[in-house]
Amino acid sequence: MLHLSITAEPLFHIFGFTVTNSLFSAWIVMVILIITALVLSKNIKRDDKKVPGKLQNLLEFTIDQLINFMETIAGGRENAVKFFPIAATIFLYVLLSNWLGMLPGVGSIGFYHLEGTKQVFVPFFRSAFADLNMTLALALIVVTMSHIVGLVTVGIKGHISKFIKLTGPIDFFVGILEIISEFGKIISLSFRLFGNVLAGEILLAIITFLVPYIVPLPFLGLEVFVGFIQALIFAVLATMFLSQATEAAHH
Repeated sequence: MLHLSITAEPLFHIFGFTVTNSLFSAWIVMVILIITALVLSKNIKRDDKKVPGKLQNLLEFTIDQLINFMETIAGGRENAVKFFPIAATIFLYVLLSNWLGMLPGVGSIGFYHLEGTKQVFVPFFRSAFADLNMTLALALIVVTMSHIVGLVTVGIKGHISKFIKLTGPIDFFVGILEIISEFGKIISLSFRLFGNVLAGEILLAIITFLVPYIVPLPFLGLEVFVGFIQALIFAVLATMFLSQATEAAHH
């Protein structure tokens, strides 16, 4: 069954709050990540007298290499270590959401409901970031967090002076451009992720509908790679925005 929709479909309501299939899928991803984190953290050996297992050694090596990679983005080891939990959480959340959206049954298992005189199919599951509301919410969280970090790091005066400059007409105009660029960050983050995920979802749906066997496999592999790249890009940009917020205004 070929089902294509640019908007998320409502599944049910909780106290008047509409739960869409993309939001439902996002909740599933969060539950998986929380349970995985609790299980892994429970088995971590923090005592120096205990020898860590192979899995813990692999995770520690991977985290250390990722922090080394983030140093070049965050502008130093301190910022890399500080922002790594946020960037890693975003990366894992976006990655798992993108990959779960390609599982069999996502977009094809659902129910029919009557809209007027027409039967409309509503899937139970939908890739979380194929919904613009989800990408926009994540982008708003990242940009808002960067301003909070800026206020805490350089102070209220130092952070606001990046955007409101009364030292001259040129500085004032530059401040206006900085304000516009903050909105540009939200738009670029949200639409980049949304466009790539939705385009991949539509491509796979069409290819699978036209040629259901063998042919979709290369496209599926491509989408696995694209899902990884999009998660990495979002995490890298989030790290850049957070690290830039720790810098005082330059004149």
